Amino acid sequence: MKIEDLKKDYDKLQIKYGAKELDSIYNGGCEENPDICFVFMNPTGKNIASDKSWKGRKSPWLGTKNIWKLFYKVNLLSEETFNKIQEKKPKEWDYEFCNYVYEEIEKNKLFITNLGKCTQIDARPLPDEVLKKYLNLLFKEIDIIKPKVIITFGNQVSSIILNKKISVSENRKICHELEINKNKYKVYPVYYPVGNGIFNIDKSIDDIKWIIDMEIKEKVKK
Repeated sequence: MKIEDLKKDYDKLQIKYGAKELDSIYNGGCEENPDICFVFMNPTGKNIASDKSWKGRKSPWLGTKNIWKLFYKVNLLSEETFNKIQEKKPKEWDYEFCNYVYEEIEKNKLFITNLGKCTQIDARPLPDEVLKKYLNLLFKEIDIIKPKVIITFGNQVSSIILNKKISVSENRKICHELEINKNKYKVYPVYYPVGNGIFNIDKSIDDIKWIIDMEIKEKVKK
């Protein structure tokens, strides 16, 4: 199975749980053993790729600004690319620029996805029952790409993926094990860094830097 094969299932769930006038947002980045798989909550209409007329890639956070500060601050996005993102208005993100950003994400061995792919008009919270409909598909996604480390953002996403109640404040820099098809993955819950969670972005940055030092850089040394 390939990542592409999951899109038809995501599109069916978009019709059921997402805004009818918007498309699913899938994922993007390194699809072969990335260093880190970042799992966010669900996309919104602020992503320019959710428009049905959009013919380019449908990856997370296209046309937005705040989240890219996180990737820049943890040294996973170059200053040049970050500055270009900050200079652009949402509608100035064309197909070429979107590919440019995600080519750098891929080069840096990162994979960005959401637990729920059902795009909403705004950032309304989704009930657990809806996000759980995507869980098996996310597990297929993870088992296709086989990341070294998974970072889950926020209490809700972390709890659903790990199938136990997770409070990020009590689990900072704590590794959990996730088993999928007899493959074991390391999962670190981290504060959600945008929207209502923007005041926690410094904690997110601190934790992600620590995870990179412990899980990625140490392994490179060995």
